[in-house]
Amino acid sequence: MSGTLLTITAPSGAGKTTLVRGLLLRDPGLHLSISYTTRAPREGEKNGREYHFVDLESFRKMCEAGKFVEWAEVHGNYYGTSRAWLAGQLEQGRDTVLEIDWQGARLVREAFPDVVSIFVLPPSPAELENRLRGRGTDSEEVIARRLLAAQGEMRHAREFAYVIINERLPAAIDDLAAVVRAARLRYASQYVRYPHYFAFFTQD
Repeated sequence: MSGTLLTITAPSGAGKTTLVRGLLLRDPGLHLSISYTTRAPREGEKNGREYHFVDLESFRKMCEAGKFVEWAEVHGNYYGTSRAWLAGQLEQGRDTVLEIDWQGARLVREAFPDVVSIFVLPPSPAELENRLRGRGTDSEEVIARRLLAAQGEMRHAREFAYVIINERLPAAIDDLAAVVRAARLRYASQYVRYPHYFAFFTQD
C-alpha cells in the first residue's frame, strides 16, 4: 500500500503553519513530516515535534551522506527532509504532509512525481506585512528581508497543482481539506488502497 504525499508551500507570514495545524486537527489520518533545520527553536517549539534542530556541521554531514530527499537554504537557515523516513511513511500507507519552501517542493516533485503540491497565498501584500508584524518575534530588518523574499517566492506559485488564498482561515482550511480528499480519490490512489474493488473490472 502507498500513502498520499502532499507538499504545502507559502511565503513567510501567509499562514501556512496555522493552516497545516488546522488541517491535521481535522484529519487524524494525515501525518506531518518533521524536517531537520539549523535555525534556532522559537518560543514554545520542541526538538522532534516542530523540527529536528541540528547544528550546521551535522546538517552538512547528513547532506553529504545523501540522507535528505530535499534540502534548501531559507533566510540563512537550512532545512531538509529525511529520505528514509519519508519512504517508510509512504510504504506503510500513511498520508504525509510536507510543510516546505518552493525549492524543496520542486525537489520532492522530481523524486515523487505523484506528489500533490499546494501553494498558499496571502490575500494581499499589505496583509502579509501585517501578519509578519503581528508575530512580534522578528526585527524590522528580518521583516523587510522576508517581505522582499516573498515577492520572489510567490512567483513560483504557477509551479504548483493547487493554490489556496488564505484570506479567512476557516475557508482556507476547508479548501485545503478538499484538496486532500480529492487526492485520495485519484484512480491510482484508490486502486492501490482498494485493489479488490477493481479486480472484476481489470480481468481479461
